[in-house]
Amino acid sequence: MPIWKRNLWVCWFGMFVTGVGMSQIAPVLPLYIKHLGVHNPDAIAQYSGLAFGITFIVSAIFSPIWGKAADKFGRKPMLLRASLGMAIVVGCMGFAHHVYVLIGLRLLQGTITGYSTACTTLIATQTDKEHAGWALGTLSTASIAGSLIGPTIGGFIAENFGLQDSFFITGALMLVAFITTALFVKESFQREDKATLGMKEVWRAVPEKSLTLTLFVTFFVLTVALYSVEPIITVYITHLSGNGAHIALLAGLTFSASGLANIVAAPRLGKLSDKIGAHKVILVALVAAGLIFIPQAFVTTPWQLMVLRFLLGLAAGGLVPSVNILVKKITPSALTGRVFGFNMSAGYLGTFGGAVLGGQVAAWFGIHYVFFVTSSLLLINAVWVYFKLYRVLNKRGNRAQTV
Repeated sequence: MPIWKRNLWVCWFGMFVTGVGMSQIAPVLPLYIKHLGVHNPDAIAQYSGLAFGITFIVSAIFSPIWGKAADKFGRKPMLLRASLGMAIVVGCMGFAHHVYVLIGLRLLQGTITGYSTACTTLIATQTDKEHAGWALGTLSTASIAGSLIGPTIGGFIAENFGLQDSFFITGALMLVAFITTALFVKESFQREDKATLGMKEVWRAVPEKSLTLTLFVTFFVLTVALYSVEPIITVYITHLSGNGAHIALLAGLTFSASGLANIVAAPRLGKLSDKIGAHKVILVALVAAGLIFIPQAFVTTPWQLMVLRFLLGLAAGGLVPSVNILVKKITPSALTGRVFGFNMSAGYLGTFGGAVLGGQVAAWFGIHYVFFVTSSLLLINAVWVYFKLYRVLNKRGNRAQTV
């Protein structure tokens, strides 16, 4: 097996487990906080929101910092640091004796993140052009699938093994990711002069600022769209099923449907991006995702919603690999880690922003408007991508063909 392919599968496993570790706490958080001695429902809701959101906010801050370290010291050391650190911190959450200890550990978890950034940079810089789209498409499924399936896994472990065991099992999986990374990931790394530049100097050195910013915004909007339904999915399923049985199971399956579809679609659409151009895939995927959100507001059964969420995952599967392909193409190799770090920050902010947006829109206007607002964001982003990205790269492609 080629080294780049072995690195890909080891990184895929590590990113999937990291995604699970970041999100598996969501369904068990209120129960665990109650277990830690908080019994007031309002206080439980406040502490749950803080403990869940703080990890993603802090991750958004530290992701570019670890991206710089990856460019300076190599990607494998960052993989080892992040996987071992996450294994220890998540495992320690099972020993928390107070809600503030849990929140502090969630903050620390966000601080030591960086596994996904280092993986993406490693695969982007060490995979040949012929396989880059497929490799980045495959890799992109890991983090999103882990994040979307994580709540279901967390709920299953908590229900069948216990609240504390959900942290211990996830920590053990991250320790396995650390061991496999140490044994099987190979990197030929040479530091370049630009690796020592500061953040401002890095941005000045980025040659395609407008395109890069458009890609950051697109990745942010995508993650907002994927996570906007998280706060309301259980309530919506309860409404659709008429307060029937297995609400938690149906909600978990519905939320995870887009993650499963992403696993199916992303490698294939990443390969397609190599053939016809990533900018074309991004535009079509944004329009398709925006349109698929609209009928979700009119479904009458949980199964109809599940099918539409699956279709959304198929459309969204074309976005992440295409964004990563274009980031790689327009970014100098010495800056790749930091630029991917900024892109990952946009994703973390989108995860947090999506959850906040969905909850606030549902509270003020009603659940159905969450889907309308999210659809509007995606379609507006598609218009912006058409003018700022698609037309620019299409003109360059046509010019290159005539030379």
